[in-house]
Amino acid sequence: MLPEPTERLRFRPMMMADLDVVAALLAAPDPVRVDRPVRTREDAVRWIEWQQRNYAEHDFGLWVVETHDGTFVGDCGLTMQDVEGTAYVEVGYHVVPELRRHGYATEAARAVRDCAARHGVDHLVALVRPENTPSQGVARKLGMEVERTAHVHGGDALVFGCRLRTATG
Repeated sequence: MLPEPTERLRFRPMMMADLDVVAALLAAPDPVRVDRPVRTREDAVRWIEWQQRNYAEHDFGLWVVETHDGTFVGDCGLTMQDVEGTAYVEVGYHVVPELRRHGYATEAARAVRDCAARHGVDHLVALVRPENTPSQGVARKLGMEVERTAHVHGGDALVFGCRLRTATG
């Protein structure tokens, strides 16, 4: 499974050869969560290994997002998330700081949402920290609404969700 290219973006599996750009993406300052611990190169290795396990186990994960000329934009894709004991398919997106606010997260996430629908995912979520208003905006542009608040990954998160029209339904 891989999302279709968009007008400006293309997707590919994340590989260990992406370590430098993934490490920079993960280490970039987070303007919303200034208290977030600094992520290391070793964290980036584990991130890539996690994606590779996701591809093998679920046929999806976070994919590298690039412009059509090969400029690294970030990652976007699907992961399985445990939300207080229930498994959900989540759309996730991360964009390098210098390319934020150009609509790349929304463009990539729409392609991922549509890919999920084509492959039979009927309910999609996005887990977003309450203070992360830019990410909430992306979720809303995907047609998601807040379903509830949950304690996820050590903090409170808004669980945005939407039903997808699947190929079979």
